[in-house]
Amino acid sequence: MSNTAIILGQDMWDSDDDGVVTTWLYSDGALVKEGDVIAEVMVEKVEMEVVAPASGTLRISAKAEDVVSKGGSIGHIE
Repeated sequence: MSNTAIILGQDMWDSDDDGVVTTWLYSDGALVKEGDVIAEVMVEKVEMEVVAPASGTLRISAKAEDVVSKGGSIGHIE
């Protein structure tokens, strides 16, 4: 069984500022499909959508209100 990391891409936002996970639209352990919007991250007063990079079981590592960096992982898909 392989895991696919959920990475906040370097091109997701322009500044070097950190973001904050505001909402997970699925719970830990939920089945998701590739391309589903699974979370939202607030950066510079703009809400960014995070999409599932693969289909499978969602495993969350960054909870709502956690500060996250561009290029960082917020979870994975099993």
